[in-house]
Amino acid sequence: MTISVHRATALCAVAAASVVLAACGTTESRRAPHPAPPASSAGPSKAVPSKAAPSRPPVLAPGPAGLTPVFEHGPRTDGRTVALTFDADMTADEGPRAAAGERFDNPGLIATLRKLKVPATVFMTGRWAEEYPDEARSLGRDPQFEIANHSYSHYAYTDDCYGLPTVPRERMRSDLERAYTAFAKAGVPDPMPYFRFPGGCYDRTALEELAPAGVTAVQWDVVSGDAFATDADAVARQVLDGVRPGSVVVMHCTRSAAPVTERAVRAVVPELRERGYRFVKVSELIGAANGRR
Repeated sequence: MTISVHRATALCAVAAASVVLAACGTTESRRAPHPAPPASSAGPSKAVPSKAAPSRPPVLAPGPAGLTPVFEHGPRTDGRTVALTFDADMTADEGPRAAAGERFDNPGLIATLRKLKVPATVFMTGRWAEEYPDEARSLGRDPQFEIANHSYSHYAYTDDCYGLPTVPRERMRSDLERAYTAFAKAGVPDPMPYFRFPGGCYDRTALEELAPAGVTAVQWDVVSGDAFATDADAVARQVLDGVRPGSVVVMHCTRSAAPVTERAVRAVVPELRERGYRFVKVSELIGAANGRR
């Protein structure tokens, strides 16, 4: 079976140094749940409080031929839920620009999400975690957020992906795992077993190479258009027009290349709540999708 290259449907601009902001886990070594302590057989029966075993984050079953599964949206009939996702993009060669003051983070956006009490999933590159370890750690320890993998370098996993440099096939899995290493060094606890392809571009080869990592590839069904946008109202309208129950919305957490995202979020959140939507993290949508199978 041939899987054609999947691309984002939004118009994606390319920054001067090949930074592309268009939406474009854990690996198999993720801790297993701790078993519950055995009941005592001595003496009278007595209730003994025990800690509940931590649950493993939900993932999709592997696709045909064991390929990495791909998730685009949750069930359309399980209530009005929507997941806002934010790509924290940074390529491996942008350190000098960050050192010169260019901001690839967006503290104002995160503060707004916290103030509005909006759960969210942040797809983070390893390079972003290295540049902003305190922010990565803060996000990872905040139960309002979950951190997922967006590669280490934000290099593409296919050829001809919006001008991005390409990860060779033999380095695809190690690039993903290098991001997890960066998360661990920054102090991010338990990143999720989800992966978003840089540029949203993948093919059968990429799905084959990442299959042993045990991740679910997360795409989206609503493109916000916030990358390089200057009109917050237009971004908000695009999101509001596209959202359906179970939607995954792709936005960005990179202030220098998505400067109006915070303002768009401040418009989108109350309107969707007025429509009866509830904001969830991607893990909840994937769990609901598993429940429908």
